[in-house]
Amino acid sequence: MHKLPVNRRTLSVAAGAAVLLALPVVAGLAGEPYLVTLFGRILIYALAAVSLDLMLGFGGMVSLGHAAFFGIGAYVVCILSLHGLEGTPVFVWPFELGGHQSGLVLWPAAVFFSAASAAVIGALSLRTSGMHFIMITLAFAQMLYYFFVSLEAYGGDDGISLFSRNTFAGLDLADDTQFYYLCLAALAAFLFFSHRLVHSRFGMVIRGCRENERRMKSLGFPTFRYRLVCFVIAGAGAGLAGALIANQTEYVSPGLMHWTRSGEILVMVLLGGMGTLFGPVLGAATLLLMEEFLSVYTEHWMVYLGPFLIVVVLFAKRGIYGLIAGVNDNHG
Repeated sequence: MHKLPVNRRTLSVAAGAAVLLALPVVAGLAGEPYLVTLFGRILIYALAAVSLDLMLGFGGMVSLGHAAFFGIGAYVVCILSLHGLEGTPVFVWPFELGGHQSGLVLWPAAVFFSAASAAVIGALSLRTSGMHFIMITLAFAQMLYYFFVSLEAYGGDDGISLFSRNTFAGLDLADDTQFYYLCLAALAAFLFFSHRLVHSRFGMVIRGCRENERRMKSLGFPTFRYRLVCFVIAGAGAGLAGALIANQTEYVSPGLMHWTRSGEILVMVLLGGMGTLFGPVLGAATLLLMEEFLSVYTEHWMVYLGPFLIVVVLFAKRGIYGLIAGVNDNHG
């Protein structure tokens, strides 16, 4: 009886992986190449949602500011790319950074700055809990949003364009199919890393903090440090997603950091299944596909999302993924 959910999870993940691997081929045969771009966007937002699930589903840290790290990653790529074209340095106190076009340089930089921002924000936010934590993360995200709105040198409220996609290890990222598979590889790598992390001693401590932080402290665990590291890893994952979305759209605006974007990523986690890792991938696909197809019929497509989300939350404890894969625990 206990082996059935595990088998269903394995089959569900394998089926999903097969669909994603075959999608560009199927889209080409069906004469619908736009599906490659659409599902590339889904993969990118799935990466951001999985990173949020690490801190929300496993760490119990409800954040309304996760999009801040998403936007930071995107802006780092665009700004450094712009200065690479101009041949001018970027001054980020106390560093002087050279512009570049290579994703092998820009994407780690995006991850680094997102993680560093998460370390500062987390160090302050994690001194609170509950509603105070939610509001502080929201406040930091909005401060960053208005900071980038005020940066007239980089487009301000109008945003900034990426003149071309980055170069990456000999790949032609201008080709949507190659870029799609790169996004899929990034998501798969982060999922593998996250799965190993949550099943490690570190993951057990994080889940223990979610259930009863006071008891974990009494057992001698430095819970603040564990939760901060989890917060930073989640921020780094969102930063990588930001670097990818900047390349896909070739445009970045402060809207990527707005609290409503954080809300969308949170909805993806809730729809797919909080604390499942693979659920947020399904949640991202569900939300973005609903937006894509319902918006054809009405601009008020979110009217349909509300009741759907309520039904999922009420009747599917582990979200859509929980229904499909038979997940009834927090082991992803």
